[in-house]
Parts: sequence; C-alpha cells; structure tokens
Amino acid sequence: MSTMVARAVAAYARTEVETGVESAKPEQLIIMLYDGALKAIYKAKADMLRNDAPAKGTAISKAIAIIEDGLRGALDLRVGEIATNLDALYEYMSNKLLVANLKNDQSALDEVAKLLNELKSAWEELERGSATAAPGA
Repeated sequence: MSTMVARAVAAYARTEVETGVESAKPEQLIIMLYDGALKAIYKAKADMLRNDAPAKGTAISKAIAIIEDGLRGALDLRVGEIATNLDALYEYMSNKLLVANLKNDQSALDEVAKLLNELKSAWEELERGSATAAPGA
C-alpha cells in the first residue's frame, strides 16, 4: 500500500510541476530555474558534508545542467551587454561548481549560491514590477 501511495504522490508532484511550468510567465520560469539550481547546490553541500561523493556529484551535475541548459541557454546574446555579461557569469558559476566537485570546496558552492540568490532576487523584483504594472492586477 505504501508503494502505491508513494507513486500517487510522485505523480501528483509531477502534475503540479508541469501545471506550474505551463501556466508560468517567462520571469517565473527563470525564477524556477534559479530555485532548481539552488536546491541542487544545497543538496550537494549536504552530500559533501556526509562524504557522499556520488550524490554530491549528481547534485552538482544537476546544478550545472540547469545553469548551462536552462539559464545560459535562454540568453539571447544578440540583445546586448546584459545578456553577454550574464553568459560570462553563468560560465564562471559552472566552472566554479566543477572545482567545488573536484576539491570538495564548500566555499565555492556558497559563492555560486550567493550569486544565484542575488540574480533570483533581481528577477523576483522584475516579476513583482510587471505584475503590478499589468492592467487589472
């Protein structure tokens, strides 16, 4: 019975995430990517503290994939200097995460998490501003 309940809960969670993604505005999608990368980094740090190298590596790989495929992949480098600067920052973060994985460097994880949190805060502010500026909001 508990296996069936676990599968039902997992299916519900997948549906919730899919529904959230389908109905989200672009700003909200970017915020979701930041959240996912941050969760992966926090998990990697916990795994690092437990000396669980395989789990740490998996979590760091997930964070890098979100940064590279999601955040960096969404940039349009033709639109200007901000996109170019973000591209360089995302590349720096990915490299820093690789070093963190190889050297078990918690401070590198903390640095990337701090950068992601700062960017996420800016996107949340942008999203709040667009919500209040929308007619009927």
